[in-house]
Amino acid sequence: MSKSGYNIRNYRSSDFDSFVRLYRIIDKAESSGRFVSEEAISEVLSRPGTSPEQGIFIAETAGKMVGYADITPELAIGRVIFYCWIHPSHRRKGLATQLFEHAVQRARGLGAQVMHVEVPQYNQTARNILPGMGFKYVRRYIGLRLYTGRVSQQDMDEAASECRYLQPGEEEKLAVLQNRAFAEHWGYNPNTAETIIHDINMSHRSPEDVVLTYDGEKVTGYCWTEIIEDDEAPGGKRGLIYMIGTDPDYRGKGLGKKVLLAGIACLKNKGIELVELMVDSNNTVAYELYRSVGFELRSSNLWYEKPVD
Repeated sequence: MSKSGYNIRNYRSSDFDSFVRLYRIIDKAESSGRFVSEEAISEVLSRPGTSPEQGIFIAETAGKMVGYADITPELAIGRVIFYCWIHPSHRRKGLATQLFEHAVQRARGLGAQVMHVEVPQYNQTARNILPGMGFKYVRRYIGLRLYTGRVSQQDMDEAASECRYLQPGEEEKLAVLQNRAFAEHWGYNPNTAETIIHDINMSHRSPEDVVLTYDGEKVTGYCWTEIIEDDEAPGGKRGLIYMIGTDPDYRGKGLGKKVLLAGIACLKNKGIELVELMVDSNNTVAYELYRSVGFELRSSNLWYEKPVD
């Protein structure tokens, strides 16, 4: 225990219940409107390539968890992603600095070249603090939203009729397609079949969340949808376009719009009225595609970068 009365240590498996409680406090404080189950948190912590015991640092006082930092490694592109949250009652006491120091040490040990942080554009406090910590702004992602009732039912039906769902055993095909589709995109960490198998079998997901376009046996495009509980959304649920992409060899043929409309149809058929997604502001082709279907501006997130010395 430090002189300040706080202790920073690695996460332990016995921390799970306390971590879940803290996670829900975070969601409430950030007004996300989401309900996060214990099962979902457990699945995130067990994702292939992650190690909570090494990548999560806990801030505690008097045996109570009051904050944490998460260092997610994406070493194929030489980075780690840093996330930190401190309970409002325990801020301005040096905890963020201590957690950050642990994160930097972890990043060095992993051999990462850079550390990235994502913050909502409205979070002026974080935007003021990050430059002083050595971070510089590098990217803007735009949040868009769409009400499914505003999309032509005929267009969705026609697109869906030319697509199909992901089948068990096609995870490797999807990984190859993702890696081809996003090979030149900023911040994309190559995926694996193992990771896709884990992600698609999470409690709130299924293979029928992934819509595919195809040419014979070749998968040429995909739209990975997701539904999350959200008290502030119509019907208490919100749809997400989690990922969407097309094979570079098949671009310019309307596949992107087709698989997007099929994904929206998939969500609408499950009773979803509101769909959201994030897009890199530099990806003007994708941005214009989403706008053409009816997506409207919702928010922006900013990415900051710091070299790992």
